[in-house]
Amino acid sequence: MPSYTQLRMSVLDEIVATKRAELALVQQAEALDTLRRAAAEAPAPRAFEHSLRGDGQHLAVIGELKRRSPSKGDLAPDLVPAATAKDYEAGGAAALSVLTDRTYFGGSAEDLQEARAAVAIPVLRKDFTIHASQVYETRAIGADAVLLIVAALPDDGLLRELLRLATDVGLAAVVEVHGAAELDRALAAEARIVGVNARDLGTFEEDLTLCERLAARIPPHLVAVAESAVRTAEHARRMAEAGYDAVLVGEALVRSADPATLVRAMSEHVVRRRGD
Repeated sequence: MPSYTQLRMSVLDEIVATKRAELALVQQAEALDTLRRAAAEAPAPRAFEHSLRGDGQHLAVIGELKRRSPSKGDLAPDLVPAATAKDYEAGGAAALSVLTDRTYFGGSAEDLQEARAAVAIPVLRKDFTIHASQVYETRAIGADAVLLIVAALPDDGLLRELLRLATDVGLAAVVEVHGAAELDRALAAEARIVGVNARDLGTFEEDLTLCERLAARIPPHLVAVAESAVRTAEHARRMAEAGYDAVLVGEALVRSADPATLVRAMSEHVVRRRGD
């Protein structure tokens, strides 16, 4: 019988293995050069980190465009990126997050580009970034921020390398953690935006109290983002009181009949400053 650790990592391991196979051709020298040039020629990025800091008082909401997930299946298979992005922006969202993984989440680079073209707020590319080529690609397709999942980057040197590269090409980086040990790694790598994901990427179980427990360990000068399991204005209030600057909300918004109103309700909460 497989151990808990084996079960916990199986889904993430499968996704990362698939991603490595997808990247096999992109990692060739000629393809990398093309991506570097495209990244250098991309329009100026929008200020993702600044947007999450907002007015320094109220909770920022990152509205996510998410068609499906491995744990829940179809969420919004007929999602229209531009219309959804406009709804989020109308509600006061500080930024967007767009899933671009096709195999497991039904997303695409085209979803990100269509959403970003429809609004003025910055966009995070939500994907499993494990190689420098993906950082260049993220900038080339027009994203303003990249996601770096610590659990998918077991090598500290690679984590630092990808963080530095993101900065070099003009991207903000959300460094995602799922526990205290991963948070320590993110801080050691000098992450500026730390995302605490309440969803276990191995089992996809959720525990919002994890975000509450880790909040105080994130230095106050960094941007702290609570991810997953935030579905109501009350959940958002808990995260604001725990000291989070922002929440990333996907499933609740794509399933909502009135996402603009939900974003507005979540954004009304005043953030308790960490360290006070």
